[in-house]
Amino acid sequence: MPSTETNGGIMSVAERARADAATPRRSPRLARRRPTRAVAPVIEEFAGASLQSQVLAQSLRRTVKPLLKTWSRYPTLPWPAGLIDLAFQPVGPAPGHDRTRVRLPHSFAEFVRPTGDPGATQDDTPRAILYLHGGGFLCCGVNTHRQMVARIANRSHADTLSVAYRMIPEAPLRGAVADGVDGYRWLLDQGYEPGRIAIVGDSAGGFLVFMVTLEALAEGLPAPAVDVAMSPLTDLDPARKLAHPNAKACPVFPDSALRALSVLIDRVDTHAGSIPCDSPVDADLRGMPPALIQVGSDEILYPDALLMAERLGAAGVPSTVQVFERQVHVFQAAAGFVPEGRRALSELGRVVREATA
Repeated sequence: MPSTETNGGIMSVAERARADAATPRRSPRLARRRPTRAVAPVIEEFAGASLQSQVLAQSLRRTVKPLLKTWSRYPTLPWPAGLIDLAFQPVGPAPGHDRTRVRLPHSFAEFVRPTGDPGATQDDTPRAILYLHGGGFLCCGVNTHRQMVARIANRSHADTLSVAYRMIPEAPLRGAVADGVDGYRWLLDQGYEPGRIAIVGDSAGGFLVFMVTLEALAEGLPAPAVDVAMSPLTDLDPARKLAHPNAKACPVFPDSALRALSVLIDRVDTHAGSIPCDSPVDADLRGMPPALIQVGSDEILYPDALLMAERLGAAGVPSTVQVFERQVHVFQAAAGFVPEGRRALSELGRVVREATA
C-alpha cells in the first residue's frame, strides 16, 4: 500500500474527510460503458501573441529544436536524460506551498499543498489534483515541473500529487500508466473524494492523463471529476501529425523526433516483453469524465488535441479545446514570463474549481 515518508500534514486530509463523513454527498461516478449520444466539443480560441511569447518561440526554435533533431538521429544512444530533472532539484515550489515526498509501489511522488488554502471548498471538503509531467516519456520530472505544479495548485485551490513515474527506456509505457493509477489510488486512500479530484498533465503527461483515467475505470475505480491536458500527445502513431502543416511550423519539435519516439517506444515494449500501450484516441472512451485540452495553434501536437476532443465527443463525453494563437508547446510552463501562460493557467484553475465544486 502507498505510504508517506513523513506526515507532512497529509493525514489531516483523511481526518477532515472522516469528520465530514456524516454530511450527505453525491455518489461517486462509476465507470459507465453504455452507448451515449455524441456531443460536439467546444472550441475556444484565444487570439494574439505577445512579444514575450514570440521571443520564447524564436529562442526555442534556435536551441531546443536543433537539439531534438540531433537526438532523433540517434535515439537509442545512452543520452543522460535524467540529468535534466536532477539539475532542477534545488528549485523549490512557489512561496506559500508545502511539499512532502510520497512513496508509491514502484515510484515516488511529491505532494504539494498551498498553505494559504488547504484544498478546501465551501463545504470544507478538500479537492486534489493528480499531476503527470511531460518530457516525451524520457526526461523531466517533479523537479522540472515544481514551479508550474505550484501555480496550478494555487489557481485550482487544490492539494496536488505530482508523480515521478517510470520512464523509457528503463520501463515500458505501461509502467508509467500503472504509476499514475497508483498515485490516483493514493489520493483516494487519503480520503479525497473522486468528485473532488482532477487529473492534470502536459505533453506526454497529457497522454497519461487519459490513459490513467481509462486504466482506473478498467480496475473498477471511480472516475475523477475532470481530465485536463496541456499540449497532449494522444496518438502514438505519428502519421496524422506528420501530414499536418504544423509538422514544419512547430517551433519546438522537428518531425523526425516524433518518428524516433514512436520507434523507441516500440523497441522498449519489445525488449521488456510488454503488451504495447494503446493510444487514448483509439480507446473506448465511454464513461470518461469531461475534459479540458489546451494547445497552441502552431504546435505539432495540435492535431492530437482536436482528434482527442472529437473521439471524446463521439463517445458522449463533453470536452473543451482552448486554442492559443501561436503559442509554443506547453507555454504554460513559462507563465512567469509569458502572459498567455498565466491566462491559460487561470482558465485551467477555473475549470478545475468548477468541476470539483
